[in-house]
Amino acid sequence: MQRLWTPWRMAFVQGEKSPGCIFCAKPAESRDRANYILFRGRHNFIILNAFPYTSGHLMIVPYEHVPSIEALDSAVTGEMMELSKRSLAALRKAERPEAFNVGLNIGTAAGAGIADHVHLHIVPRWAGDNNFMPVLGNARLLPEALESTYEKLIAAGIGRP
Repeated sequence: MQRLWTPWRMAFVQGEKSPGCIFCAKPAESRDRANYILFRGRHNFIILNAFPYTSGHLMIVPYEHVPSIEALDSAVTGEMMELSKRSLAALRKAERPEAFNVGLNIGTAAGAGIADHVHLHIVPRWAGDNNFMPVLGNARLLPEALESTYEKLIAAGIGRP
């Protein structure tokens, strides 16, 4: 069995949490670029993960604050899948990954950092993208800043209807 070690995420796990739900707060603000919100749909929005596993790691988040997808109606989950397709296409163009992980962590035991507000992760992957640095150096090497990833994905069409 292979393991994906991400000790750098300990800053997120053990760090001070903002009061309330960030997935409710961020879209309520009018600061999409500062909050890395790439696109707003009718039922969901696309946002870069502030603590990414790899460059381009983004999430599709329903505006509705629920802990699991079975609480969402089909219009919300349908749009979530359409935004997944849009995200994959933009990530292929902007980042040129070799593969993707796409998934939901439903509940804390499943690894959800924000368990009360369901969200879908899309993680671009490259062969060897997990090297010795996270394991031995307690550091994650990301080849670009979130600001650069944001600009590349906007240019790749993620924000266009």
